[in-house]
Amino acid sequence: MKKSLVRTLKNLFLSVTALFAASAFANNKLYVYNWTDYVPPELVAQFTKETGVEVIYSTFESNEEMYAKLKLTESTGSGYDIVFPSSYYVNKMIKENMLQPLDHSKLANLKQIPKHLLNKEFDPENKFSLPYVYGLTGIEVNADDIDPKSITSWADLWKPEFKHKVLMTSDAREVFHIALLLNGKSPNTTNEEEIKAAYERLVSLLPNVITFNSDSPEVPYVQGEVALGMIWNGSAYLAHKENPSLQFIYPKEGAIFWMDNYAIPKTAKNVEGAHKFIDFLLRPENAKVVIERMGFSMPNEGVKALLSPELVNDPTLFPPSEEVEKGIMQGDVGDAVDIYEKYWNKLKTN
Repeated sequence: MKKSLVRTLKNLFLSVTALFAASAFANNKLYVYNWTDYVPPELVAQFTKETGVEVIYSTFESNEEMYAKLKLTESTGSGYDIVFPSSYYVNKMIKENMLQPLDHSKLANLKQIPKHLLNKEFDPENKFSLPYVYGLTGIEVNADDIDPKSITSWADLWKPEFKHKVLMTSDAREVFHIALLLNGKSPNTTNEEEIKAAYERLVSLLPNVITFNSDSPEVPYVQGEVALGMIWNGSAYLAHKENPSLQFIYPKEGAIFWMDNYAIPKTAKNVEGAHKFIDFLLRPENAKVVIERMGFSMPNEGVKALLSPELVNDPTLFPPSEEVEKGIMQGDVGDAVDIYEKYWNKLKTN
């Protein structure tokens, strides 16, 4: 009896020890799933140096890819600790119980996020997400090939002289946004007939399209593979640094505005590490590195004081107020996202 009790206590001790060891191991790794080129490698290294947490960093090219991957790993619980969905996907993931609430008390730098970018319709009170970067999608043109003054509208992408010269982002909502806007419809419509009409308009653009790229869209412009097309303002900033002939244009119909957000999946194992990573990136000095290296605008109250006047006054990085007023933010379309996906897949295989 006594030996049995000793053996039982010993086994219990070993089990508890193993449990703590597994927990410590899990908390020593942070699985991050983010857009390509969204966090400079030196910041990831600095985070690891400060916290001792190893970052396992994976990237995706579209919200659809990120969503599908998370769905695939939900059943096994072997997914990610932090992800970066766009606004309209945050709402979808909340509805499908894919995200867990954020603990705002663990985010000392939460005060850095401007209040006008919080409490949006897709996540009231920011219970499940916080803005990481915000920006817009406009038109890029290579002035060595095309006169920038001749490009003023999204409709210019359809001009027959631009056959095999146009880049479109690999993003269903962004691409359909343009066609819907030109058709006089809301880019956030849920009406299938309107989405179908946008698809038909986009089919007529395909002879001009040489690639769909959301991985590093500035690269084909810099390498001279494309002369015109869509681009994110951050990517346009990077492209212009490489080649000053590449110019960013705000289309007269308005640019596409978007916000990508921090979020923690329901199946995350290192929730503590995820909060530390968010708080780390919210520091103004780290936001400065992201802006200077990646060219994206970060919603951070303290960062402008750290930037050069040249960057603060750059209209590509910080859009003029009139362009902000004209731009339309991508909104949640609920179950209609499946309609977009249906016609997007048809477009990509056409």
